[in-house]
Amino acid sequence: MVKLELDQVVMRRMKEDDIEVVKALIKEGSEGTENRLILHILTRPLCLFILAVLSSILRCLVHSFILALAIPVFLLIVFLKITMPRSTGVLGSSRPYWDYLGSSYRGTQDETLQNPYCRISGKTPVTKRPKRRISPKEKDKEVSTEKITPEREQTAGQVWLAECDFDIIGCIFRENESRAGIRRICRVVTGCWYRREGLGRLLVQSLEQRERETGAHRVYAHVPFPSKVGEVFFRKLGYRLLGEGTNNEDDEERNLETPERGFLGYPLTKVFYKDL
Repeated sequence: MVKLELDQVVMRRMKEDDIEVVKALIKEGSEGTENRLILHILTRPLCLFILAVLSSILRCLVHSFILALAIPVFLLIVFLKITMPRSTGVLGSSRPYWDYLGSSYRGTQDETLQNPYCRISGKTPVTKRPKRRISPKEKDKEVSTEKITPEREQTAGQVWLAECDFDIIGCIFRENESRAGIRRICRVVTGCWYRREGLGRLLVQSLEQRERETGAHRVYAHVPFPSKVGEVFFRKLGYRLLGEGTNNEDDEERNLETPERGFLGYPLTKVFYKDL
């Protein structure tokens, strides 16, 4: 673990050049989450009953109890690996993949989030990148000519990066604005060397502040169903599990903001919310 000075963290929009680094960061941060979700589904009573029935049928066809038991489980795991959204990661999303290109920022000056720790310490994080020599391969590299329309950019949402000493150490994804005043955080990832240092909290709270200033009044976050760490994390930030309230407003919101569901309709995520 590396000691992180939070007042030196710069939070800016992802650019096209950052996409590959962000993908590697997500792969590292989401490692094991998909397997835990599959195990969660496999251990549900209805799923166990179906597997037992299939095993009994196969037992009549193959003269091996182990094969009759293993084949249905193996086929179901393969099916879940193929059909389960790859974007689940640390937080869930209904999108089967991310439009990284559409999410990237193309302004001339970096769009940044306000870092509250800078006001406390009085320090200013370094934002000017050192100049580096461009290799011939980079010069010859084709620049993406794919057209990004405002509609596509709106649908893709936003990706914000946490950068310290010019290294990307975390990111947070915000989905598109499908409802007025409603925002949805669909992924928070921090580098393995920078966990439990307050970086995830900094990303979420800074994004909340920005969305509050732009007129949002509620933020949702989807946490993978078996993830206790994610649940504790958002509860500490003031989020509540959707459905814990008993008023009519919560009943209406449950119809609009439902958890992601997988095989046999079992929920893959828990929905948390916070009023700004």
